[in-house]
Amino acid sequence: WITAKHITAKIEQWCVNHGLKPGQAYQLYKEYGTAIRGLLAEGYLQDDQEAIDGFLRDVHDIPIAKLLKPDENLRKLLLRIDPSIPKYVFTASVREHAERCLKALGIDDLFVDIIDCKRCKLETKHSLFSFQVAMEVAQIENPEECLFLDDSTKNLQAARSVGWRGVLVGLKARDDGKPLSSEHAELEISRIHEFERVLPDLLVAS
Repeated sequence: WITAKHITAKIEQWCVNHGLKPGQAYQLYKEYGTAIRGLLAEGYLQDDQEAIDGFLRDVHDIPIAKLLKPDENLRKLLLRIDPSIPKYVFTASVREHAERCLKALGIDDLFVDIIDCKRCKLETKHSLFSFQVAMEVAQIENPEECLFLDDSTKNLQAARSVGWRGVLVGLKARDDGKPLSSEHAELEISRIHEFERVLPDLLVAS
């Protein structure tokens, strides 16, 4: 969440710097699912690759090295997952940002690929199209073979609608800290490090 808050602040700053009113970025996010989709729809951002890449580069320019540190326990956990199970990062951000985060955490070598917002043609992460893209990238035909870990109940609802299994990670809402639960998740954990407790069958002996 700490990186997400910085990106949200950068989006707000970018929008104000480009003539939008304070708070308008959030309204665009609420109406269109993401700020960039709102900016494009409302004509605040030119619909060409250079302009889009520039926006994404600017708003993801945050001090990752200061925000994230190597997580040896997470690395050990990921290494214990059955090696026959390929792992992917499915993110609403851009690949470059995800790569920086993974590297800072010390786990950048443990994933097959990154499915980012550009790969999903800037659709929201909870759009059915994005999940279809993810399955195409992973070359999966049976959606029940996909296990999705996420902190968004909206994303988990979309995952369930396409047949994925879901795990809610985080039992408090990001914005207000209120208790969080999802009827669309098979399991709920407070943090990713509890994966071993709820899904021990997917791990190999240490």
